[in-house]
Amino acid sequence: MPALRVGVPSEELAEDLAAHAGERPVDVTVWVVGDPPPATPFDILVLTYMIPAPELRRLPAGVARVLQGQSLGYDGVADNLGPGFVYCNAVEVHEASTAELAVGLMIADRRGFPTFFDAGGRGEWAHGPQPGLAGSQVLLLGVGGVGEQVRRRLEAFEVDLVRAARRPRADEHGWVHGIDRLDALLAEADIVVLAVPLDGSTRGMVSTDFLAQMKDGALLVNVARGPVVDTAALVEAVRDGRIRAALDVTDPEPLPPDHPLWSAPTVTITPHIGGFTGAMRWRMRRVLLRQIDLLLAGSDPEDVVVRT
Repeated sequence: MPALRVGVPSEELAEDLAAHAGERPVDVTVWVVGDPPPATPFDILVLTYMIPAPELRRLPAGVARVLQGQSLGYDGVADNLGPGFVYCNAVEVHEASTAELAVGLMIADRRGFPTFFDAGGRGEWAHGPQPGLAGSQVLLLGVGGVGEQVRRRLEAFEVDLVRAARRPRADEHGWVHGIDRLDALLAEADIVVLAVPLDGSTRGMVSTDFLAQMKDGALLVNVARGPVVDTAALVEAVRDGRIRAALDVTDPEPLPPDHPLWSAPTVTITPHIGGFTGAMRWRMRRVLLRQIDLLLAGSDPEDVVVRT
């Protein structure tokens, strides 16, 4: 059987794949967008993590049979890929780690970590009560991969979890509200978690009206995509401290150094690190080995989200 040609974006990933490929016939080459076109097209080309979608326009025609992304989201991919490509996103790589961060951001805010850390920097012992997570009503918008992982992690925290998605339905964990009830749901939630994909229906979903429906002092957690939130509307909502926010993603991204969100007293920002943990390496390897096995068996790859 001829070796499967695999392109990867780093020596680290090449060494890791070679160490775990076992008896699979694979030929691994380091290649990134901008390198000279390979003499023979790749069977699978793994793209650089978080590659900007416009960079995909630089891929040579026919460079690979399958493109494997390292991100779960794929907004902008279809608009920037040339013809003849199959693109797979990275399912079961980032969901658990992103949910871990979402819960961490909730705990940090509801237990007053930013306040205590700031006080500690001044040498102050800022003893005082905080709301805590237990007993809070959490509105989870999005019940896909990340949303489900958030739900699982919140089971241990004694929260009142309310879930909502595009359409109402029941599943094995209870009722999922439709977004047609969003106004009423927002008015009751102590914490609103965004775990939706970015598309035409969710871009700018968190608007001035959305934020106005939230309770005073409620926390908005965004681990989805920055443009799900209207940044100008959020700046106005947090300026006077009425709304709190914990953001792993922003629009623009990265935020300019002088952006008002940096200095807003009720905003916590992490630099888009939701899935960027040590677990990403072995989870990404698991995905890639599964794709290799499928192609070696003559089957189609999994998790195809774009065909051009």
